[in-house]
Amino acid sequence: MDEELSVLLESAAAGDRLAAAAILPRVYDELRRMAAARMARESSAHTLDGTALVHEAYLRLIGDQDRPRWQGRRHFFGAAAEAMRRILVDHARRRGAAKRGGDRERHAGEFDPAAAVEDERLLMLDEGLQRLAAERPDVAELIRLRFFVGMTIPRAAETLGIAPRTADGWWAYGRAWLAADLRDD
Repeated sequence: MDEELSVLLESAAAGDRLAAAAILPRVYDELRRMAAARMARESSAHTLDGTALVHEAYLRLIGDQDRPRWQGRRHFFGAAAEAMRRILVDHARRRGAAKRGGDRERHAGEFDPAAAVEDERLLMLDEGLQRLAAERPDVAELIRLRFFVGMTIPRAAETLGIAPRTADGWWAYGRAWLAADLRDD
């Protein structure tokens, strides 16, 4: 499937609309598994579910572009991880704005302190990842695939084209770097 997907991605990048349309059925199950793994770590009060996350991420990947610009499987799933991260961060920001009165309409009993704490942590992690990406974009990409997409170390290593042992080292480094960064905040 990896070779078929790579061919479809290349064809879609060259402007083949049929190839672009054929991508979703080939990647849907994997995107759904990745989103479900990520959503399992979210608060039960979260208003997004895995299916909604996959669909919104896919729409962002396709967007209004005439031609998707993916250079292979790694790039596609990296873009999917980034889209899922942005969706979750945007969602957390909207919830935070609503918590502070941004929704203007008050409804009794809707505020969930646990979800607010999770949203705040997610926003802090996102800011830390942006700082890490400025220093080590490769490590930040691995963290995104693991945290926001829910990939295992071997799967993330395969997607990034690195050895699992290297991915283990990057994962340990990235977690330690983020822990120190977040502690400084």
